[in-house]
Amino acid sequence: MTSAVPGTLAAFLCFFSLTVNVAGALAQEATGKQPAATAKPEKKVTEIKIGYLRAYAPQLALSVLDVPPRDEGVAGGNVAIADNNTTGSFLGQKFSLDVTEVKPDADVVPAFQEMIAKGNRYVVADLSARQLLSIADLARDNGVLIFNAGATDDSLREEECRASIFHTIPTRSMLADGLAQYLIWKQWRRWVLIHGSHERDQLFAEALRRAATRFGGEIVGEKLFEDTGTARRTDSGVVQIQRQMPVFTQDLPEHDVLLVADESEVFGTYVPFRTWIPRPVAGTAGLTPLAWHPASEQWGGTQIQNRFAKANGRRMVSKDMAAWTAVRILGEAATRTQGADPRKMADFIRSDDFSIAAFKGQKLTFRKWNQQLRQPIFLGDTRSVVSTSPQEGFLHQLSELDTLGVDEPETKCVLK
Repeated sequence: MTSAVPGTLAAFLCFFSLTVNVAGALAQEATGKQPAATAKPEKKVTEIKIGYLRAYAPQLALSVLDVPPRDEGVAGGNVAIADNNTTGSFLGQKFSLDVTEVKPDADVVPAFQEMIAKGNRYVVADLSARQLLSIADLARDNGVLIFNAGATDDSLREEECRASIFHTIPTRSMLADGLAQYLIWKQWRRWVLIHGSHERDQLFAEALRRAATRFGGEIVGEKLFEDTGTARRTDSGVVQIQRQMPVFTQDLPEHDVLLVADESEVFGTYVPFRTWIPRPVAGTAGLTPLAWHPASEQWGGTQIQNRFAKANGRRMVSKDMAAWTAVRILGEAATRTQGADPRKMADFIRSDDFSIAAFKGQKLTFRKWNQQLRQPIFLGDTRSVVSTSPQEGFLHQLSELDTLGVDEPETKCVLK
């Protein structure tokens, strides 16, 4: 026989239970204590420390508008760190940038060793070719990857190439080839070359000669502009230049374009509009080949320019883009390899699976033979982008980007 609880008793028990629960809740609110909960395990965070080693000294320029920004390059690296950490926060990765400055003529080995001691296994470098080579083998022996974001020397990708160095800044030959392709496309084939007396000027002049031979240009005349140390930014200096430059260019043979090779900033800015006969000027003055142009807004460029300007109060220049690209490459490699092992990341960067988007119209990859990043070259004046190379009609069996700079059949690089 089934027994039933009387209705009054059931109602009483229900009321009693409710009263106890409410009292408990009120007591909990008064004390501020929450019921014990199972603690969630903390997400493991992988720290990826990136060093930034730069040779810096205040630089002069013929125009005050051309003086490089104090944070040139570093600013691009910092924007990329923020970009990496946006993705990294979901993957348990935290990126940081450790900046060290040395003088342009300094021994960089002690600073590099200190970076290694602090746990930096990746270093973005804005150094001279000599300084870069002084740490290349040390990097290899310690499992450190270097990303060259400053030196355009072809020798670093050729006779002196190293397996420990990846290059995100284009070479002089890539810059010269990008310019030459555009001049040939315009049917401006006859060139005169004026170059400075310093080593950097001579190296760019040689790159222009090589480009002329490669693409069918003709250098019909050359002149050397000797650096005499004149203070040309003084009032008297400007007056002298206005008188002297037409005379200096008066005896040049007939030509379509006047090429300038003046990386040392001695005379190039003063060539446009001061020549004896009116001709376009290109090279380190006039129409200039660049890794990036401050006015670029194509291919999503507005996005990176706006973010960069918001963070730094200025527009992005070539070294900023080279440093940004280097740091973003490390972010992409860390994401794809799901870790921070330099060997695994290097293998991925060298593989066919790697590419990086850098607001240049196509995905960029590294050349396997010398670890130079393939990339278009911007051509512009001080205010706007005129064109980008490779130009239409310059074909290649693998990648049109390999029409810029030293191609695999030409290379002297043996990575070591």
